[in-house]
Amino acid sequence: MDAVVAAPQALLGRTIVGPASVRIRDGRIVEVITGKPPAGAEVLTDGLLTPGLVDVQVNGAVGVDFAEVDEDGMRAVAGALPSTGVTRFLPTLITAPVPIALRQARAVLAASAALPPGCGALPLGVHLEGPFLSPKRAGVHDPSLMVAPGPAEISSLLELKGALRMVTLAPEQPGGMEAIRRLVSAGVLVAVGHSDATGEQTRAAADAGARMVTHLFNAQRPLGHREPGVPGVALVDDRFTLGLIADLAHVGPDVCRLVFNAAGARVALVTDAVAAAGMPPGRYQLGGADVVLTEDGVPRSPEGTIAGSALTLDRAVRNIVSVGVPVADALASATIVPAEVIGESGLGRLAPGAVADLVWWDDQLRPRKVWVDGNVVYDAANPALPVPAAGYATAGQ
Repeated sequence: MDAVVAAPQALLGRTIVGPASVRIRDGRIVEVITGKPPAGAEVLTDGLLTPGLVDVQVNGAVGVDFAEVDEDGMRAVAGALPSTGVTRFLPTLITAPVPIALRQARAVLAASAALPPGCGALPLGVHLEGPFLSPKRAGVHDPSLMVAPGPAEISSLLELKGALRMVTLAPEQPGGMEAIRRLVSAGVLVAVGHSDATGEQTRAAADAGARMVTHLFNAQRPLGHREPGVPGVALVDDRFTLGLIADLAHVGPDVCRLVFNAAGARVALVTDAVAAAGMPPGRYQLGGADVVLTEDGVPRSPEGTIAGSALTLDRAVRNIVSVGVPVADALASATIVPAEVIGESGLGRLAPGAVADLVWWDDQLRPRKVWVDGNVVYDAANPALPVPAAGYATAGQ
């Protein structure tokens, strides 16, 4: 039997309209109706209905580091994310030697496959952020573990087949352009990141098939008025989708607004969340290394380098709205844009044929109810549903 969810406002594509209703059958949206709700609909009396949020850069959360994940850890993350509006996510692994990265990736995939039905948000494969990065822009990654993307290394990664969804690399490294071409031809999204590439090299990476920039402005050659570096080209080259960590610490408020003014339709909000996300101040892990979360809410290495974030994607949306970006544009950057860049045409939209991942938001843009595949996985008003890990529902708000 069909289920119908009706709301006074809904995000359709990149526009908020209303009232609107979504008809669900077998976990898919079969019809979107504008105007008066049909008979038998579950009527949401206020707020906004949107697609589920899609986060394509998540290193961990609620104390779990994906570099050391097991079935229980993956279940904890999957169960916690819906309280932040996230219904699909891409587990991310940072720099490690290729054999270790493959072992970690297979552990992530095995833990993902073991998730029980209705557990919460669902993983989309794996994103390898390294080891083909530039030691000049290492950030918190270990530069001693970085290697050039030679043919043998790329062949090893491609053993993961369709489960390898995204690779972040520095295209200026020896073999970088050929690596991009091979990965892209195998259906892998390639992102430029942790890179000292010039503007010319960044544009050449797009020519080779790269289509994203990982955490714009962070760990890359900066924007200059004569040498545009990675961000300068990314902001003007329509082939790039721009990953943006909108915790207002990685990138300041004015620059976040500048990015949306320049290329808002191509921005994908990401969290780059680490195990510290949703947790109290303390010491956590990122790729097996210590990170410290202090009262300021920004994880750092013991030496003080920013190490991922404790951001949640709903908070990223609110942060972007707070700097003056329209609500519809902010939400599109956490739904349809990331879904499209990783080739998931059935996610991130309220449209016939799309997966029935939904979020009902209150007037302060906080999730009230979340559906995955048409099933409710989070309800702020219903304690009978699985409770998110301690602190996650309110982390960073």
